[in-house]
Amino acid sequence: MEVTTTRVASAPVNFGIYRHDTDLIGPGELLAGMAEAGYDGVDSGPIGYLGAGDLARAGLGLAGGWVDLRYGDAAGFDADLTGLRAALEVFASVPVDDPRFAPRPTLACPSNVARFARPGGAAPGIAAEDWPEFAARVQAAAEVCREAGLEPAFHYHLGTDVETPEDVERLLELTDVGICLDTGHLWLAGGDPVAALRAWSGRVTQVHVKDADRAVLARGGDLTTAVANGCFPALGRGEVDIAGFADVLREVGYQGWIVIEQDAPATGQDLGAILADQRANRDLLRSVGL
Repeated sequence: MEVTTTRVASAPVNFGIYRHDTDLIGPGELLAGMAEAGYDGVDSGPIGYLGAGDLARAGLGLAGGWVDLRYGDAAGFDADLTGLRAALEVFASVPVDDPRFAPRPTLACPSNVARFARPGGAAPGIAAEDWPEFAARVQAAAEVCREAGLEPAFHYHLGTDVETPEDVERLLELTDVGICLDTGHLWLAGGDPVAALRAWSGRVTQVHVKDADRAVLARGGDLTTAVANGCFPALGRGEVDIAGFADVLREVGYQGWIVIEQDAPATGQDLGAILADQRANRDLLRSVGL
């Protein structure tokens, strides 16, 4: 009998749901659409948007969820730990049938104003002298996750302090935290997801598969503008080598959640078109063996 080593999840961000946009589509409708499209699970989206009962009714698992903390600000970081602990309570409350598919707390940074305005590595990030304290707080957040029985994944992201491949390398050097390898954000920050997966495979604890288009990012504007212009298209419509990435996932023996993302603007969404894209995204990943 074939042993399943990966499961595929969707995410509320695919519907334009961010922190305060939870009225765009209700969780019941979103989860029903994802289950019908063949997804195994879902990312949490904003904490509180999905409940354990919603997931159980849809028959879906929880892949994890985003929590950002101010690692560059000692007082802000201490204050943000309250939100992390609240999120961990939510994640830990969801039943898990296989520890490989326990929810991953997705640690991330809030926006860096300069980088958000010019995403893709154009603006400077963390100063060399500030990295040790920054990394120590990332490590501390990881330990809080582990104390709750969950292994985190740090998500580098356009428009934040940890954006470029070089930023990721520095974080890996200074901590033992696993990373969420996001193909789209890495590509738009100048990286190669296939090469990065080979190089970082021992530290990859979560995977986000998204396509991306550097030509759209090159038009200029901030990150919100780039997303609205379509810098993250449906899978197969951008420049990321999805099939090659899938091959290397098998090569390195990755086990865990694969979250399909196609960040959508927060307003003016055609829900029918989004659902069609999410079905096509799942079909494309299935076509490359995932």
